[in-house]
Order: sequence, then C-alpha cells, then structure tokens
Amino acid sequence: MSAVAGTADRTGTGADGDLARRVADADWASLAGELDAYGCALTPRLLTPEQCAEIAGLYDREELFRTTVDMARHRFGSGQYRYFTHDLPEPVAALRAALYPRLLTVARDWAARLGRPAPWPDSLDDWLADCHAAGQDRSAQILLRYGEGDWNALHRDVFGDMVFPLQVVIGLDAYGTDYTGGEFLLVEQRPRAQSRGTARVLEQGHGLVFTTRDRPVRSARGWSAGAMRHGVSVVRSGRRRALGLVFHDAA
Repeated sequence: MSAVAGTADRTGTGADGDLARRVADADWASLAGELDAYGCALTPRLLTPEQCAEIAGLYDREELFRTTVDMARHRFGSGQYRYFTHDLPEPVAALRAALYPRLLTVARDWAARLGRPAPWPDSLDDWLADCHAAGQDRSAQILLRYGEGDWNALHRDVFGDMVFPLQVVIGLDAYGTDYTGGEFLLVEQRPRAQSRGTARVLEQGHGLVFTTRDRPVRSARGWSAGAMRHGVSVVRSGRRRALGLVFHDAA
C-alpha cells in the first residue's frame, strides 16, 4: 500500500522519514537569504516524480476534499483548485510538519525586524489549535489544476487574523515537458515607486517558499513591510498541477 493511503512510517524511516530528510538537507541559510531579497526561494527536490504523480492523482478522489473552487466563476483567474479536509494524505501532512520549524525561524526573524508580535509556537499542532480557537478551523491545504489558457490572479492567502507569514507551493508536473507557461508570479508594491515583479519556474518536485503577504524591506528609517501578492501566468500548453501548503487554517 502506498504512503498516500496512510501507511508511511512515522518513526523516521519510510516515506515520511525520506521527506523530512529532504527538507532538513536543504540549505536553509541560503534560502532565508533569498527570501529576504526576493520574497521567495526555491528548495531542492522534495518529492520524486512518482510521488508527484501520486499526489496529483488524488485530485479525483472527492472524499479527500472539503470544497472545490472554480476560479473563473469567482473571477480569480481560470482553472480549478480543491481544499483538502483536515484528514491530510500522509505525504502532505509529513511535508507540512517538516517545513514548519524551518520556516518558523524565518518568520520570527521577520517579525522581530518589523516590530511585530511572533505568536507562533514551536509546535505546528499548537499553532493550529490557536487558529481553531480564533475561529479559523477549516483546512487551507490545496491541490491546484490548470490547463491551457488558465491563470491565477494576484492575491494573498490570508483567511483571518491568524496568519503565518510564509507558505510553500510544490510543482507536480515537469515544466517544458508536461506544460509551458504557468510561471509563478510575485509582485511587490513599493511605496512611492513602481511595483517590482519576480517570475519563477516551478520545477517538478521542488518547493517554492514565498511570503504570504509581505517581507521586511530596509529603509532609511529602519525596516518596513513590503506588501506582496502572488499568482500564476497563463499556461500556454499542457497541464500544470501543484500542491499548496499553508501554515494557518481558514475561517
């Protein structure tokens, strides 16, 4: 039986242990530097092509999801995504758990620079319990599916007052082979200046860490918050699927 079906070993061996090791082996100091500079950073490969295909294949299992969103209907762009229930498949839960403590270090550093509270405890479970106590109790983990001509408008995944400042999207298809176009977009709104854009190819199995709403920007008066939004450019051909990991829940 596959890890997706819920049989991965939680003791540090098996699929979950492999995922945790891949996350741990990333150069997090370098990634933190890229996040500081651009608001996003690409990790090494976290999922094998086989694992990517297995997760992408979950999209048609309706019992795994709490809702489906048609982006064109809501004028979010074009394409579709589904929110998982809280009963996450093993690799999704394992990746989220492994990534949280790595991102927590950056989150606390950013909060200190911006003079903001850092309400995030060491434990992801404790943080999610805080979200639920505040009325944000719906899963925000998503599978996204884009076809030719689809795109995602610039937006932020902020669902209430409880916000974790970083999130991760993982490519499930091979750029240039399975699809073209569909680059990840990040746009920074700069005060008294034109906006600055960044485009990144989402490589299969790699995670792109990016800011949920802003990043610290050095100014003459110290640090200020550079507001940022993200989206996806038009898919020119093929099918682009991705896994989105958000570290706060939705209201």
